[in-house]
Amino acid sequence: REVVLSGGSTLFPGFGDRLLSETRRLVGPNTKVRILAPPERKYSAWVGGSILASLASFQKMWVSAAEYQEHGDRILHAKMF
Repeated sequence: REVVLSGGSTLFPGFGDRLLSETRRLVGPNTKVRILAPPERKYSAWVGGSILASLASFQKMWVSAAEYQEHGDRILHAKMF
């Protein structure tokens, strides 16, 4: 019911209005839809990634180039799941 815009691409003129109209068309008239466009959204994706990268639990999922070269894409599944 709520969509939060984040990232610099959401700053294009009319982006929020177009997303709202297209979302309303898809969900129908009985569902209330709100688009939240915080002014700092240009940096939201970077801030979220920075926070995620600093978490010890996420650092355990990091894959080095050497690990990837040795194990291929199987290492991604092994570390993530």
